[in-house]
Amino acid sequence: MKGTDHFKRTIQMYLEQRAEEDALFAKNYRNPAKNIDDCVTYILNYVQKSGCNGFTDGEIFGQAVHYYDENEIEVGKPIQCQVAVNHIVELTAEEKAEARQRAIRQYQDEEVRKLQNRNKPRTATKATAQAIQEPSLFDML
Repeated sequence: MKGTDHFKRTIQMYLEQRAEEDALFAKNYRNPAKNIDDCVTYILNYVQKSGCNGFTDGEIFGQAVHYYDENEIEVGKPIQCQVAVNHIVELTAEEKAEARQRAIRQYQDEEVRKLQNRNKPRTATKATAQAIQEPSLFDML
């Protein structure tokens, strides 16, 4: 795998949003000779060559745009690595409401289960019943 899937999705979402907002970039982004896997490979090789361990979002997104803007660019060899993506996922109001409703339903189901289990009579298992009826050696002393 070239980088993590989360990293690839993050880059791809940024590029798609940029293509929607910038008509000139959209033309370059739709180039059939370019693809997201090579873009990620290019970025990872750039990072490795730099020798740095941390980059801002702007630096990485800038390299992704650079990959699509340049017609002749050396991608480099695929790199096996794990990429840490530190960004906050922002939910829409609809997604927040749905998550809240799901949490409320789950909580209600748990409480109902607790009430149902509390009202059930507890029955002794066969092993417990036999242990009570059979005398032990210690009882005879």
